[in-house]
Amino acid sequence: MGTIADQWVGRRTRPPIPPAPTSRIPRLRIARPALLWWGWAAALFLLYAAVSGRRQALVRTTGYDLGIFEQAVRAYAHFDAPLAPLRGNGFDLLGDHFHPLLAALAPLYRLFPSPYTLLFAQAALLALAVVPLARQATRVLGRRAGHVIAFGYGLSWGIASAVGFDFHEVCLAVPLVSYALEALARRQWRRAVAWAVPMLLVKEDLGLTLAAIGGYVAWRGPRRLGIATAVLGLVGSVLEFKVLMPFFNPAGAYAHAANLAPAHHSLLTTLALAPLDAVRPEVKATTLVLVFAPAALIALRSPLALIAVPTLGWRMLSTNAFHWGTAFHYSAVLMPVVLAALTDALRPYAAADDPLARRHVRASLATVAAVTLVLLPSFPLAQIVHRSTWRTTAHVSAVRDLLRRIPDGATVAASNRLAPQLTSRATVVLFPTFPVRWELTAATTPIPAPTAQWIAYDRAPAESWPYPPGYWPYPEPRQEEEYRKALTRYGYVLVAQEDGVSLLRKGSRHGIWQRTSGTP
Repeated sequence: MGTIADQWVGRRTRPPIPPAPTSRIPRLRIARPALLWWGWAAALFLLYAAVSGRRQALVRTTGYDLGIFEQAVRAYAHFDAPLAPLRGNGFDLLGDHFHPLLAALAPLYRLFPSPYTLLFAQAALLALAVVPLARQATRVLGRRAGHVIAFGYGLSWGIASAVGFDFHEVCLAVPLVSYALEALARRQWRRAVAWAVPMLLVKEDLGLTLAAIGGYVAWRGPRRLGIATAVLGLVGSVLEFKVLMPFFNPAGAYAHAANLAPAHHSLLTTLALAPLDAVRPEVKATTLVLVFAPAALIALRSPLALIAVPTLGWRMLSTNAFHWGTAFHYSAVLMPVVLAALTDALRPYAAADDPLARRHVRASLATVAAVTLVLLPSFPLAQIVHRSTWRTTAHVSAVRDLLRRIPDGATVAASNRLAPQLTSRATVVLFPTFPVRWELTAATTPIPAPTAQWIAYDRAPAESWPYPPGYWPYPEPRQEEEYRKALTRYGYVLVAQEDGVSLLRKGSRHGIWQRTSGTP
């Protein structure tokens, strides 16, 4: 008994054995949620990079716009003004759209001078925007919701359309909007403004989005900060439209002023009919519905959805029909708004201690996933599973063989889809048209004679989204006419020809090579 008592007392008085170190457990608990959103970012980057990279490899990208942006970034990388010969002789691209933040890509381009640098940078920026969206959804709705929000954003048609059409400056704004929205949802007002202000340097219309964020801050947070932010956004956009872009534009005016022309004879009539004009023709109404479709329209319950109004407003009231639809890059900046508003709209239901409310959250997220899957095949990310995406055609091989014959540093007049194959190593303008007074020559006016050392002409019709198969900028007969003039009037000779691609050089009849027969 004594021995047992002694042992029992020993247990009571002996210092407790310290537990095994548990420092790793908290780290794992912190890291696991982060793996969710960073894992999604990595996966989406690979997806976007694969789609856009294959488009470049298959000669599906264009001089208008990938080639133009590469010329600007290439100039920044060499500490020059962002002149874009494709846009016009001596044309400073800051006079087209105000996007000085593009210069941030210059160091990367200096290390890797290639159009793939721009495409992969865009893929990374668009993928990065999923991080705050998934993080906020996980925080307020749970891990499964974080996956659904990441899925809904990452495969949304607005992001897919941006990935599927070259490179555009708006990719710089998408993560800025996404991080600003997360800060707004968490009532971190100063952080939200700090994320949003750089949008003034991305594109001139984004000052209106900054103003909308300022209005939200004034409504829900510090009034003075919100009002100051709204004023900064409005004044910034006005200065860019009225002062900065006309200053940089060689013509001394805003390059896209025609898109903002009144839709009716008087300003008063235009304002009165604006609500109707915003939904007609029907493509506008369809786009307005599709913008909120990735959130199953539930995002409309959240006041965060109001931040989409400036972008939707100018697009629907623009006279440019390209702005009305779902193609191109115009909806990319709206996708973070829609998904952040969805999370915000579901937050009260997730916080409620009510089985019916929780069921509503689950049903909403299931609907979001279903809508995303239904829309996915109609937009460019679906190209990743197309057999043609991974097959190099004879035409693509011909393009590579012929363009390889053009020396670095040459001046080249190239067809639209051949231009971005050359802009990293040559000075490229468009063939068969040339910007006159910094606008593409109209089809009814004479086209100036080309002066480039080389002409690279592709007579095969384009076959890639978002354009339908066909010829641009002129119908085939007009393009063939200009090609014949180059041979018969302007002193060019045929150097090589293969599978509908012709390579001409000015003033030399040596080294002519032709693998397949064709009519020059």
